[in-house]
Amino acid sequence: MRQCANAPMRQCANAPMRQCANAPMRQCAKVHWPPLGMRSLGVIFLVDGFNLYHSLIQAQKDAPKDTKGATAKWLDLKGLCSSFLPSIGRISGRRATLEHIYYFSALPTHRDQSKQNRHALYVRCLEATGITVELGRFKSKRIWCGKCKKCFTAHEEKETDVAIATRLFEILHLDQAETLVLITGDTDLAPAVRTCKRLFPKKGILFAFPYRRENTELSKISPESFTL
Repeated sequence: MRQCANAPMRQCANAPMRQCANAPMRQCAKVHWPPLGMRSLGVIFLVDGFNLYHSLIQAQKDAPKDTKGATAKWLDLKGLCSSFLPSIGRISGRRATLEHIYYFSALPTHRDQSKQNRHALYVRCLEATGITVELGRFKSKRIWCGKCKKCFTAHEEKETDVAIATRLFEILHLDQAETLVLITGDTDLAPAVRTCKRLFPKKGILFAFPYRRENTELSKISPESFTL
């Protein structure tokens, strides 16, 4: 009994380890992800530039005092989008791959030249990373202030919502991706997304809400949506 209690333990501690190092290697074949025969999930991001920009401004204001000097305006957009691919893949059960990023904005020609130059430089940086930039425009309008009894000129961004909605439909119609992520919290896009989900029910369309841009209406349209 003493021999059985001791000898096998020495034998198990030595011999089986040599066998495990060899034999199981034939059984542990390389795991493929996605599994062989299963296509990866192509994802395209559509980014509402000013919606994201203003959320970054708000985040900077809300940041702790010891980080007030930091800025996130020069955002690595490609890195940000890529970081969400694992989570998107888990929703579908397939590996998500980044197909493309579209960035929608407008040059603030009504602002001082230094701000225009910085914006233009950031656009060039995005394009250098392979991102497609689509620029709208700002339109001036006269607004009456009932409090001070004066008119003043304001500027509003034009064409961005229509450009995003048009690109969304084009991508789905041409079958360029299986999932589209809209980085915005703008409810003006709700009708376009509802229509596209009805016409292309097999495609995934979800929102990635920028900081403090979460929206209940958009979340109901796309329950899988998430917050940046």
